[in-house]
Amino acid sequence: MPDPIPLLIDTDPGVDDALALLMAFDDPAHEIVGLTIAAGNVGLRHTVANALKLCEVAGREDVPVFAGCAAPLLHAAPDAAYVHGQDGFGDTGYAPCARSAAQEHAALAILRLSHAHAGRLLLVALGPLTNLALALKLDPTLPQRIDRLVVMGGSVRGRGNITPAAEFNVYFDPEAAHLVFEAFPRFDLADWDATLEHGLPHAQVEAWLAAGSALGRFFDGISRQTREWSADRRGDRWFAADALAMAWALAPEGAVELAERPLEVCLERGPARGTTIVDWNRQTGRADIARILVRYDQAAFEQRVRRALAAG
Repeated sequence: MPDPIPLLIDTDPGVDDALALLMAFDDPAHEIVGLTIAAGNVGLRHTVANALKLCEVAGREDVPVFAGCAAPLLHAAPDAAYVHGQDGFGDTGYAPCARSAAQEHAALAILRLSHAHAGRLLLVALGPLTNLALALKLDPTLPQRIDRLVVMGGSVRGRGNITPAAEFNVYFDPEAAHLVFEAFPRFDLADWDATLEHGLPHAQVEAWLAAGSALGRFFDGISRQTREWSADRRGDRWFAADALAMAWALAPEGAVELAERPLEVCLERGPARGTTIVDWNRQTGRADIARILVRYDQAAFEQRVRRALAAG
């Protein structure tokens, strides 16, 4: 077997972040070298606690957790507690993990790990890009050491989930997204539009969670509020954005259709703030920086989710 690929995950757990992390924990081809945590879905105190608890429940307390930025770079932003619960994990009242986060700041951990695994590191960003933007400000040479950056964020066709046109992660800290997208000459983008094309049937997810594993029971509890909210407002499929991004990160061969285009973020105050503008017709003359996921093997995606939930 080849050496496992070092994997660093920047995240803001969050229910679909939790599912994505379970998928990463389940993949022997990758070695998780750290979780760097930002505020996003809920505040930093909760996202850090959730990351630590998930590691505990999954038996992965070997994975270091680094607390990062507690707010966007410039402007306050709303969280998504109305979807994920006030604590981000469905307000189940779980017993906190005894372990604490490492003392090192997430941005510094990103830089250190990029040196330790230079040229091989897979960096997967599942939340607002604040930690990564701060790391870039500290060391603009960071992209030279990253083998592949996968971002869950944006809405390349303007179907927003926090405003009519903006996706939550980019809208939460558009300045950070702008800095990251300008700094990396090429990155992979799994956006909200792709998520909408790869929904997980609620009935199927319920069946997987009924399989009876302890991990499945924990995830069932923390995700129930989110799944019920989704079923009420979005129909018979649950859209787990971070899980799709993680599936593509772990198994890039599952991508059925990709598109490479220039992309930028609107920073203006007003209704367009946080939108991701894709130059589909290449009219600006800018370079193609985003490799956009259009279609992924749905059966492979669902199988990876099912296995991560210990449902076979």
